[in-house]
Amino acid sequence: MIKHIVMWKLRDAAAAELIKNRLEALAGVIPGLLHIEVGIDFSHSEQSADLVLITELANREALEAYQQHPEHQAIVPLVKAAALSRSVVDYELLP
Repeated sequence: MIKHIVMWKLRDAAAAELIKNRLEALAGVIPGLLHIEVGIDFSHSEQSADLVLITELANREALEAYQQHPEHQAIVPLVKAAALSRSVVDYELLP
């Protein structure tokens, strides 16, 4: 299983709710996407990101398919326009 975690600092934190809703709508749509969680930061500290995406995918192939899936690609322009910065980590959960 693969964990794919992305954190964004946004130009306007008001965009977080729209992005959250669009990302959560991917649940059950993309094969191999086992779990999706999206959180909006409430601390608003200088070090915090505004939005976090935590997904679990079946394997590396499912991660690649998720990233290329048309429903995911439809959200990318919205997120890119709203983001000041993006950090990502992908790792494998060992049995």
